[in-house]
Amino acid sequence: METLLLTPTQKTALLNLLDDSSEIVRRELSQYFSRLGTPARDFLNHTAAGNNRHLAWHAREYLEELRFNDPNAEFRDFIQSLNYELETGALMIARTVRPDLDTGACCEALDRIANRCRELIIEPSSIRAKCRVINRILYHEMGFHGNVEHYTDPRNSFIDQVLEHRRGIPISLCTIYLLVAHRLGLELEPIGLPGHFLVGCFLEERPFFIDAFDGGIFRSPEEILVFLRDRNLSPDLSDLVPTPVREVLCRSCRNLANHFEANGDHRHASVFDGFVTEFEAIYSKNVM
Repeated sequence: METLLLTPTQKTALLNLLDDSSEIVRRELSQYFSRLGTPARDFLNHTAAGNNRHLAWHAREYLEELRFNDPNAEFRDFIQSLNYELETGALMIARTVRPDLDTGACCEALDRIANRCRELIIEPSSIRAKCRVINRILYHEMGFHGNVEHYTDPRNSFIDQVLEHRRGIPISLCTIYLLVAHRLGLELEPIGLPGHFLVGCFLEERPFFIDAFDGGIFRSPEEILVFLRDRNLSPDLSDLVPTPVREVLCRSCRNLANHFEANGDHRHASVFDGFVTEFEAIYSKNVM
């Protein structure tokens, strides 16, 4: 087995071949990775955790084919990379409990939702009008809704399960909303309120917020502040500032740790608690 590390030139050449559809190329590449061993696994894990969603998908295919994949290790590498992308992170979280997850199918499901929205958007349309179309598709045609009855069911937090069962909690439904909006060219923002989660739009003169857990209802900044006061919280305008992707993913892991614990699954609760610790440690290290 080869033991030399891959050079930058070799890595670039492999990246250029990674998505080649030729069966001959794929077979030769697979055999090369197999001979290479650990350096190949590290290269593929790094690519799978990167922000190029297309290459990440192909890297995961090779990892699964060669049985190099360790979803927990891949996600820890992703945390350490500081290169956070919402869709990649959400899919990697799901794979920690379902290693055989077809991530391509999840991406295609999001593509179909976005394509259906495009069919109904009449240009020129305002951002608010386009969000109304997203609401119509997600909540009226497809039946996405907040899982009030079984809020602590861990399945509410995994993107594949939310897409399949169309039930979720605020942060997972907001993630679906954001990923659909991104496909439509709408750069909306995640808003992590204390005890709740929203989608924010700062693209118009006056910002507005979308409650993905409550049927996509639009709310003004003033309504959000009243909402927080009604929960006996002391609201601040900083609560309406966009939340970094790092914190969205960390908060998702924190929810999962709590929900697995509430359901008596201490093993998975410990795993996700460990992810939270890693997110917090890497953040503390990089702000000092």
